[in-house]
Amino acid sequence: MNPLFLQSASINWDKLPPCSYLREIEALRGISQLTFTSPITFFVGENGSGKSTLLEALAIASGFNPEGGTKNYSFSTYDSHSDLHDALRISRSFHQPGWGYFLRAESFYNVATMEEAYADETHPSQRFHEKSHGESFLAIAQQQLRPNGLYFLDEPEAALSPQRQLTLLLLIHQCACQESQFFIVTHSPILLGIPDAAILSFDDGPIHPCAYEETDSYQVTEMFIQNRKQLLARLLSDC
Repeated sequence: MNPLFLQSASINWDKLPPCSYLREIEALRGISQLTFTSPITFFVGENGSGKSTLLEALAIASGFNPEGGTKNYSFSTYDSHSDLHDALRISRSFHQPGWGYFLRAESFYNVATMEEAYADETHPSQRFHEKSHGESFLAIAQQQLRPNGLYFLDEPEAALSPQRQLTLLLLIHQCACQESQFFIVTHSPILLGIPDAAILSFDDGPIHPCAYEETDSYQVTEMFIQNRKQLLARLLSDC
């Protein structure tokens, strides 16, 4: 039996307009169903390949606000999300998550602002605007990531140093071992190294599984570290 909260997702293309730009996203085109088999699923691929579009649709279809936050957040500063969530069919477990969070790097400022607006005596504000960007991201993770939760993280490494990425890796792994499920868009070779995570590539055709060592994040980082001088000499030869 699959114990995951979200077990699979399928796209009903008949619910999307014939002229929808979603039909032009190569990674999504032709996809009928995706099955999730790991508590941690990474989406990887080049910018614009559709990773965040699918993550956003999964989060909205799961009851989260398009701009992020917990399911209790209900606000809109700019309506930029796609219609994909309307065409998404999600197969869920009978077991329901006890908590959840949708973290978007691009709209974190808006979520931090609303966190202050929602605060009261019982739930005091964490005052994320008074922290550095990286400190705020890590504070969100430490506060919101819990056992038995469902989490959608869009480039959570954006503001984190390599050391803090390792801290986040540990938090994610600990929660996954305690019946939490994660969907994560990332370019971080550090986060992608979490053992036994599923990695879905959005490059080179329809969405497909790939190994850690096959990701561009790993290969480009390895190439740079091992051949830094030669690579920079070639890139900067015209300067």
